[in-house]
Amino acid sequence: MDKITPFLMFQDGQAEDAMNYYTSLIEDSKITSIVRYGANESGAEGTVMNATFSLKGQEFMCIDSNLKHQFSFTPSFSIYVACHSEEEINHLYEKLIMDGQALMPLDDYGFSKKFGWLNDRFGVSWQLNLPK
Repeated sequence: MDKITPFLMFQDGQAEDAMNYYTSLIEDSKITSIVRYGANESGAEGTVMNATFSLKGQEFMCIDSNLKHQFSFTPSFSIYVACHSEEEINHLYEKLIMDGQALMPLDDYGFSKKFGWLNDRFGVSWQLNLPK
């Protein structure tokens, strides 16, 4: 076994938009590879067959599913971000909550200075924490 990598399955051709959005929000992040479906392949032409991207050095894989599923992302698996400043956590929360859903709005819940849990517009769950 070489490594373990989180894998995100998007529907409706959202993988590339999500990767571009996430890498624009978090510094030291980038898309490292994209393989797209071509004409007459099993997925919609131009959508993501498989891709990799990194957020602050953490590698992720993703795809645009070529099949419709009765499930999507669940908040029981989330991307956890330990922020360094109040400005950073506020900025990330503000950007990620746009067209998303708050699960725990930014607040002091007693276990950190500030914490927020949300589902972004793609349905991916994020926990943002500003440690004490």
